[in-house]
Amino acid sequence: MPRSMQYLIDDLSTAESWRLFKIMAEIVEGFETLGEQGPAVSIFGSARARESAPLYRRTRDLARKLAEAGFAVITGGGPGLMAAANQGCRDAGGRSVGLHIHLPLEQEANPYLSVRCDFRYFFVRKLMFVKYASAYVGMPGGFGTLDELSEALLLIQTRRIKPFPIVLMDKAHWGGLLDWFQKKLLADGYIGEEDLGLFLLTDDTDEAVEHIRKHAPSMA
Repeated sequence: MPRSMQYLIDDLSTAESWRLFKIMAEIVEGFETLGEQGPAVSIFGSARARESAPLYRRTRDLARKLAEAGFAVITGGGPGLMAAANQGCRDAGGRSVGLHIHLPLEQEANPYLSVRCDFRYFFVRKLMFVKYASAYVGMPGGFGTLDELSEALLLIQTRRIKPFPIVLMDKAHWGGLLDWFQKKLLADGYIGEEDLGLFLLTDDTDEAVEHIRKHAPSMA
């Protein structure tokens, strides 16, 4: 092997080793910031929703009710439905948390945060969403929302974490996905009937809050 190639490999190896310290620093900072969090609900949803949209108002209303029920609210800290959730939580004087991710096209943090953590690594951020959540709420959203939802379902299904409530808000948005779960995943034997009981689908914010209040592990 040419000496120049060996130097390059050594440099890459060193760079990868130092990256571990950056990852560890993010984990430690997250643990220290959120360690005294208390019961919290992680709410996911589109960053593209406008403040004038009915869905924004529904998300804000849901978060306010959760805060009034004693839960902190955790979001990705960005705009759209994340901002709506943080705003609703702050309306009720709750602990409004944003786990802000640095992206190539910079995403601005919303102004409704009482606690903010910044991350470069998605997998560290996802760890914080799961570790400090007593429940998940999936509002309508895109790939990011689907990613968080599927990870929580998998971790609960495989018993890697203790079960917690998962609520999918907006039947019109999620109904097609649930039909696919039943007609393909369940029918083809890729999931079991019990797996369809891992989440609640509803349009009613009061029903969502009551379901979370009743089934969240830390509030039992």
